[in-house]
Amino acid sequence: MAFDIEMIKKVYENMAERVDKARELVGRPLTLSEKILYSHLWEGVPSQAFTRGKDYVDFAPDRVACQDATAQMALLQFMHAGKTKVAVPTTVHCDHLIQAKIDAKTDLKRAKEQSNEVFDFLSSISNKYGIGFWKPGAGIIHQVVLENYAFPGGMMIGTDSHTVNAGGLGMLAIGVGGADAVDVMSGMAWELKFPKLIGVKLTGKLSGWTAPKDVILKVAGILTVKGGTGAVIEYFGEGAKAMSCTGKGTICNMGAEVGATTSTFGYDESMDRYLRATNRADVADAAKSVAKYLTADDEVYANPEQYFDQVIEINLSELEPHLNGPFTPDLATPISKMREEAIKNDWPLQVQVGLIGSCTNSSYEDISRSASLAKQVADKKLKTKAKFTITPGSEVVRYTIERDGFIDTFDKIGATVFANACGPCIGMWDREGAEKEERNTIVHSFNRNFSKRADGNPNTLAFVGSPELVTALAIAGDLGFNPLTDKLINEDGEEVMLDEPTGNELPPKGFDAEDPGYQAPAEDGSGVQVVVSPESERLQLLAPFTPWDGENITGAKLLIKAFGKCTTDHISMAGPWLRFRGHLDNISNNMLIGAVNAFNMKTNSVKNELTGEYDAVPAVQRDYKAAGVPSVVVGDHNYGEGSSREHAAMEPRHLGVRAVLVKSFARIHETNLKKQGMLALTFANEADYDKIQEGDTFNFTDLKEFAPNKQLTLEIVHKDGSKDVIMANHSYNEGQIGWFVAGSALNLIAAANA
Repeated sequence: MAFDIEMIKKVYENMAERVDKARELVGRPLTLSEKILYSHLWEGVPSQAFTRGKDYVDFAPDRVACQDATAQMALLQFMHAGKTKVAVPTTVHCDHLIQAKIDAKTDLKRAKEQSNEVFDFLSSISNKYGIGFWKPGAGIIHQVVLENYAFPGGMMIGTDSHTVNAGGLGMLAIGVGGADAVDVMSGMAWELKFPKLIGVKLTGKLSGWTAPKDVILKVAGILTVKGGTGAVIEYFGEGAKAMSCTGKGTICNMGAEVGATTSTFGYDESMDRYLRATNRADVADAAKSVAKYLTADDEVYANPEQYFDQVIEINLSELEPHLNGPFTPDLATPISKMREEAIKNDWPLQVQVGLIGSCTNSSYEDISRSASLAKQVADKKLKTKAKFTITPGSEVVRYTIERDGFIDTFDKIGATVFANACGPCIGMWDREGAEKEERNTIVHSFNRNFSKRADGNPNTLAFVGSPELVTALAIAGDLGFNPLTDKLINEDGEEVMLDEPTGNELPPKGFDAEDPGYQAPAEDGSGVQVVVSPESERLQLLAPFTPWDGENITGAKLLIKAFGKCTTDHISMAGPWLRFRGHLDNISNNMLIGAVNAFNMKTNSVKNELTGEYDAVPAVQRDYKAAGVPSVVVGDHNYGEGSSREHAAMEPRHLGVRAVLVKSFARIHETNLKKQGMLALTFANEADYDKIQEGDTFNFTDLKEFAPNKQLTLEIVHKDGSKDVIMANHSYNEGQIGWFVAGSALNLIAAANA
């Protein structure tokens, strides 16, 4: 039986009435995304139609999922909510704090020793508040959710941007910050601006070297890293139906890389097969009973231009394998053009490492197709030219691929199998020699390839591809190798070609595992004690942020004017800093250390206006905080792109930054700033970014009149005494202004439950 089957059945029981009412209110056929949204309104049965991209709407998600790095802060906040148990099914997954270095067994043992305090904390607090706990080694949150919790037509939120992976099973699964998760865990409504809709019609059928990953790599090239912001991407067409459920998950997973709120597919036979293969026949049977509500109305897919805000069409029969990168996941290059592009851009052609797996591509199908290529190394008397690693997505996948001989196949080509965890994908990779910062090329089947992301080396050029393409490039050791046309020289001096990859969508013998790694919570957690040592370097109980004093903010110093791309990795790095994710003051020492200062083009070097000296960003901000001086951060487009990590908002809040003023925000980061009581503002005139000078002071002249749809006026005083007055836009509604006034959204929750 599936987890939470009664909850799932209840969702399906309510779906017909709610969707039918929504269709009546909207006055036209509905997309799948709209059906799920309208069937999960906080009010229950819909009473009005909403305007896409404009109306803020309260929703009631079915469940919450948290990974260990974000769960710490989310649950530290939940402790202040005054609740004895979570209001909706919730899980915690220990996957981020396991560093890849030697092999799965060694690395997992070391992680349990080094992060035992954090794992114990998460285990005990989960036990206390009725939260399902997945132990270290159980797997990556998104793969575990797909295998156990995702269900067609459901809505979930997760404290990780790649929560969207569950769209592969027909959900609307949305990445959020911890404060949003606390709202839902506390039994409150979750607010989201009603999204716009992008339809992607898939015609033809995948074959040969082309994989589901190539679909999203192509889409990323079309939409760019911000083209999906504020929208749900809904895939449909015969090409979608012909694709595996886990392949759909791969596509949805990387929707985060185009800024999409989430991505999803309509219910079909591949989802039914996957549910039954993962021991959820009860969910499959329940879904079949409401199948027509788990996909768009027929008219929508027949005439998509009438129902979506944007439509993209991709012919899978003509789609070529792609590699995206380096340094951004939307720089898309067909493999046939890669050698030409690499030479033109002076990208190192020698591939040093190929890495497959991660939450994006660690299904049985992915691994089996890669294994079919690995097997050819011996069969064709080849030798793998690059190092090669595999990161299984879950213990269920790992155990099954070992049973079916795939790990033995990888062993024979000298591959390393890392623990069932995020590992290199999030920078938890202790890569030998990375500290030398040599310029080099790696290829991986992960989702992000920002500078320093995988190994901390700013000179590592990372390219994203399908697992099978990554495997082929690792065998060849050549970034420009095109397995569709190019030959390799084997150890006998003969020219050979790699055969097309083959594999099984699902394991013929079924999935299996001796211990999946799940720990159920206590029925009554009232007697469970959650202890956090005051001397801990890893965990710190939270103190509420100070409410707004009702006065205009004046005399605020410019902390940094960030130049160019400023992702959450730039604002709050992962890698070795993950160990401090439960200690707000300690992790604040990484605040904005990766952002480039527009005035000297250096990282972690800004001018301290109190001393006149240049220093690290956190050090300067701590000086301002100690002196009671407010500050402002200025940034460019899509500020806060990437991870859902709310630390990127909590750190500046904790250290005294009052406002972030940018050209545009990534969705999750803007919400995180609002939740923590910050001012998240955008330039009314983008050209005003150029007016910001080193040493500027900001005065907010009409903050006392802060109101929805009303611009704020900023007086900028330059060092020479001259002034500029600029206007700033914001997207706050009345409730969100309430968060600012109270000091944070959590302060309001705590007050309501006091």
